[in-house]
Amino acid sequence: MAQSFLMEVCVDSVESAVNAERGGASRLELCSSLLEGGLTPSLGDQHSLLHVVKQYIKIPVYVMIRPRGGDFLYSDQEVDVMRKDIELMKGQGVDGLVLGALTEDGRVDSELCMELLGIDTPYAFDMVHDPAVALDALISLGFERVLTSGCDSSALEGLHVIKRLIDQAKGRIIVMPGGGITERNLQRILEGSGAQEFHCSARSSRDSAMKFRNTCVTLGATLSASEYGLKVADVSKVRTLNAIAKNTL
Repeated sequence: MAQSFLMEVCVDSVESAVNAERGGASRLELCSSLLEGGLTPSLGDQHSLLHVVKQYIKIPVYVMIRPRGGDFLYSDQEVDVMRKDIELMKGQGVDGLVLGALTEDGRVDSELCMELLGIDTPYAFDMVHDPAVALDALISLGFERVLTSGCDSSALEGLHVIKRLIDQAKGRIIVMPGGGITERNLQRILEGSGAQEFHCSARSSRDSAMKFRNTCVTLGATLSASEYGLKVADVSKVRTLNAIAKNTL
């Protein structure tokens, strides 16, 4: 019998991509800098992260198009970067693109989204002024899917909003919960929302193989993770989430 749910795992390395597929992920969201919520991954023709990942895995790969961290109100120059990134990603055989854009008053930037249409998942949804109005705007633009934590700190905290959005959608758009989904709360989120797809990172910490370590140097912000600790998708976590979804749905 065909699987009744779809698990999307966000990854930012080849190792995480391989682990996610091994664990049973249905689709990948590929990006860089997950600590910033995900940015556009590296572009380098035959040596890009996307190209290498697609050499190692067979499941669909969607790529994040986000030129910087922060909000989703983009300047003309940043939009130029996004256009070029979309062009390059499509040339490398990406299966789908993930992005979002808002106006300064927190509404879906319909004009920009229409220009870039061909994308699949708007990403900026959780920063909109009115989720119900924004959902109708995305439906009218022809989007197939929206990723949301219910406009809250996690999908569990925003569960009531996610449920309301799924009821409002009535199958016209897929509402995909994401944000803080773990083995401890997935069943509650799926049962409480009625969602058939979900988004997660399923990561664990892995210690660096470096023997020499200069702990006096920090390459990022003072609150960033240590340079000698890596976060990667965990095969066992992906498998566990897969099993929970299968038993729930």
